[in-house]
Amino acid sequence: MHALYPGSFDPLTLGHLDLIERSSRLFAGVTVAVLQNPSKNPTFPLEQRLGQIRAATSHLPTVQVASFDGLTVDFARSCGAAVILRGLRALSDFEFELQIAHTNKTLAPAIETLFLATAVQHSFLSSSVVKEVARFGGAVEHMVPRGVAGDLARLFNCSTPPC
Repeated sequence: MHALYPGSFDPLTLGHLDLIERSSRLFAGVTVAVLQNPSKNPTFPLEQRLGQIRAATSHLPTVQVASFDGLTVDFARSCGAAVILRGLRALSDFEFELQIAHTNKTLAPAIETLFLATAVQHSFLSSSVVKEVARFGGAVEHMVPRGVAGDLARLFNCSTPPC
Protein backbone atom coordinates (compact mmCIF):
# COMPACT_ATOMS: atom_id res chain seq x y z
CA MET A 1 0.00 0.00 0.00
CA HIS A 2 1.21 3.49 -0.86
CA ALA A 3 0.83 6.57 1.38
CA LEU A 4 0.95 10.29 0.68
CA TYR A 5 2.38 12.74 3.21
CA PRO A 6 1.45 16.23 1.99
CA GLY A 7 2.50 19.56 3.44
CA SER A 8 4.28 22.82 2.83
CA PHE A 9 7.47 21.68 4.64
CA ASP A 10 8.72 25.26 4.88
CA PRO A 11 11.11 24.10 6.23
CA LEU A 12 11.26 20.37 6.88
CA THR A 13 11.59 19.72 10.62
CA LEU A 14 12.81 16.70 12.56
CA GLY A 15 9.15 16.12 13.46
CA HIS A 16 8.31 15.79 9.76
CA LEU A 17 11.33 13.55 9.23
CA ASP A 18 10.30 11.32 12.14
CA LEU A 19 6.86 10.80 10.56
CA ILE A 20 8.42 10.06 7.17
CA GLU A 21 10.81 7.49 8.66
CA ARG A 22 8.07 5.81 10.69
CA SER A 23 5.62 5.72 7.78
CA SER A 24 8.30 4.24 5.49
CA ARG A 25 8.30 1.20 7.80
CA LEU A 26 4.50 0.92 7.64
CA PHE A 27 3.91 1.32 3.90
CA ALA A 28 5.44 -0.14 0.75
CA GLY A 29 5.96 3.39 -0.53
CA VAL A 30 5.55 6.94 0.74
CA THR A 31 5.33 10.06 -1.38
CA VAL A 32 6.24 13.24 0.46
CA ALA A 33 4.46 15.95 -1.50
CA VAL A 34 5.10 19.67 -1.21
CA LEU A 35 2.00 21.73 -1.87
CA GLN A 36 2.42 24.69 -4.18
CA ASN A 37 -0.01 27.04 -2.46
CA PRO A 38 -0.43 30.36 -4.28
CA SER A 39 -1.98 31.97 -1.19
CA LYS A 40 1.18 31.40 0.88
CA ASN A 41 4.47 33.22 0.63
CA PRO A 42 7.01 30.50 1.49
CA THR A 43 10.36 31.21 3.11
CA PHE A 44 12.13 28.73 0.82
CA PRO A 45 11.34 28.32 -2.88
CA LEU A 46 9.67 25.09 -3.95
CA GLU A 47 12.78 23.55 -5.57
CA GLN A 48 14.84 24.22 -2.45
CA ARG A 49 12.24 22.57 -0.20
CA LEU A 50 12.14 19.55 -2.52
CA GLY A 51 15.94 19.36 -2.33
CA GLN A 52 15.92 19.63 1.46
CA ILE A 53 13.48 16.73 1.71
CA ARG A 54 15.35 14.60 -0.83
CA ALA A 55 18.61 15.10 1.05
CA ALA A 56 17.04 14.31 4.43
CA THR A 57 15.28 11.17 3.14
CA SER A 58 18.06 9.81 0.91
CA HIS A 59 18.51 6.88 3.31
CA LEU A 60 14.90 5.79 2.76
CA PRO A 61 14.64 3.92 -0.57
CA THR A 62 10.82 3.68 -0.55
CA VAL A 63 10.31 7.44 -0.12
CA GLN A 64 9.64 9.63 -3.14
CA VAL A 65 9.49 13.42 -3.14
CA ALA A 66 7.21 15.42 -5.41
CA SER A 67 5.26 18.66 -5.62
CA PHE A 68 1.64 19.29 -6.46
CA ASP A 69 -1.01 21.95 -6.67
CA GLY A 70 -4.75 21.57 -6.37
CA LEU A 71 -6.60 19.13 -4.19
CA THR A 72 -4.63 16.67 -2.09
CA VAL A 73 -7.04 13.84 -2.93
CA ASP A 74 -6.52 14.39 -6.66
CA PHE A 75 -2.77 14.11 -6.20
CA ALA A 76 -3.23 11.05 -3.96
CA ARG A 77 -5.18 9.37 -6.77
CA SER A 78 -2.56 10.33 -9.37
CA CYS A 79 0.30 8.79 -7.36
CA GLY A 80 -1.68 5.69 -6.35
CA ALA A 81 -1.90 6.51 -2.65
CA ALA A 82 -4.61 4.78 -0.65
CA VAL A 83 -3.75 6.70 2.51
CA ILE A 84 -3.08 10.34 3.34
CA LEU A 85 -0.78 10.72 6.34
CA ARG A 86 -1.13 13.60 8.79
CA GLY A 87 0.88 14.29 11.92
CA LEU A 88 -0.60 15.38 15.22
CA ARG A 89 1.52 17.30 17.72
CA ALA A 90 -1.16 18.30 20.20
CA LEU A 91 -4.90 18.19 20.73
CA SER A 92 -5.15 21.58 19.03
CA ASP A 93 -3.98 19.99 15.74
CA PHE A 94 -6.68 17.34 15.86
CA GLU A 95 -9.70 19.59 15.32
CA PHE A 96 -8.26 21.17 12.17
CA GLU A 97 -6.90 17.87 10.82
CA LEU A 98 -10.19 16.07 11.45
CA GLN A 99 -12.06 18.72 9.46
CA ILE A 100 -9.66 18.29 6.55
CA ALA A 101 -9.91 14.48 6.80
CA HIS A 102 -13.70 14.61 6.66
CA THR A 103 -13.60 16.98 3.71
CA ASN A 104 -11.17 14.68 1.87
CA LYS A 105 -13.40 11.68 2.63
CA THR A 106 -16.36 13.40 0.95
CA LEU A 107 -14.20 14.11 -2.10
CA ALA A 108 -12.52 10.69 -2.29
CA PRO A 109 -14.31 8.00 -0.25
CA ALA A 110 -11.74 5.32 -1.14
CA ILE A 111 -8.81 7.27 0.33
CA GLU A 112 -8.26 7.02 4.07
CA THR A 113 -6.56 9.55 6.34
CA LEU A 114 -4.19 8.17 8.94
CA PHE A 115 -3.08 10.31 11.87
CA LEU A 116 0.32 9.63 13.42
CA ALA A 117 1.21 11.18 16.74
CA THR A 118 4.47 13.09 16.64
CA ALA A 119 7.22 11.70 18.83
CA VAL A 120 7.18 13.50 22.16
CA GLN A 121 10.64 15.03 21.66
CA HIS A 122 9.34 16.78 18.53
CA SER A 123 5.87 17.73 19.78
CA PHE A 124 6.76 21.42 20.17
CA LEU A 125 8.11 21.77 16.64
CA SER A 126 6.50 23.65 13.81
CA SER A 127 8.03 25.23 10.75
CA SER A 128 6.89 28.63 12.05
CA VAL A 129 8.66 28.15 15.38
CA VAL A 130 11.85 27.02 13.63
CA LYS A 131 11.89 30.07 11.36
CA GLU A 132 11.25 32.42 14.27
CA VAL A 133 14.09 30.94 16.33
CA ALA A 134 16.46 31.06 13.34
CA ARG A 135 15.46 34.62 12.45
CA PHE A 136 16.62 35.79 15.88
CA GLY A 137 19.85 33.79 15.89
CA GLY A 138 18.76 30.86 18.04
CA ALA A 139 20.05 27.32 17.65
CA VAL A 140 17.93 25.14 15.36
CA GLU A 141 20.16 22.09 14.83
CA HIS A 142 17.99 20.08 17.25
CA MET A 143 14.88 21.04 15.28
CA VAL A 144 15.76 20.45 11.62
CA PRO A 145 18.03 18.24 9.50
CA ARG A 146 21.62 19.50 9.13
CA GLY A 147 21.14 20.75 5.56
CA VAL A 148 18.07 22.74 6.53
CA ALA A 149 19.97 24.30 9.45
CA GLY A 150 22.61 25.46 6.98
CA ASP A 151 19.97 26.88 4.64
CA LEU A 152 18.39 28.78 7.53
CA ALA A 153 21.77 30.14 8.61
CA ARG A 154 22.43 31.43 5.08
CA LEU A 155 18.92 32.84 4.78
CA PHE A 156 19.13 34.77 8.02
CA ASN A 157 22.80 35.76 7.54
CA CYS A 158 24.18 33.81 10.45
CA SER A 159 27.86 33.00 10.21
CA THR A 160 27.50 29.25 10.88
CA PRO A 161 24.80 26.91 12.11
CA PRO A 162 23.49 26.70 14.68
CA CYS A 163 21.89 29.92 13.69
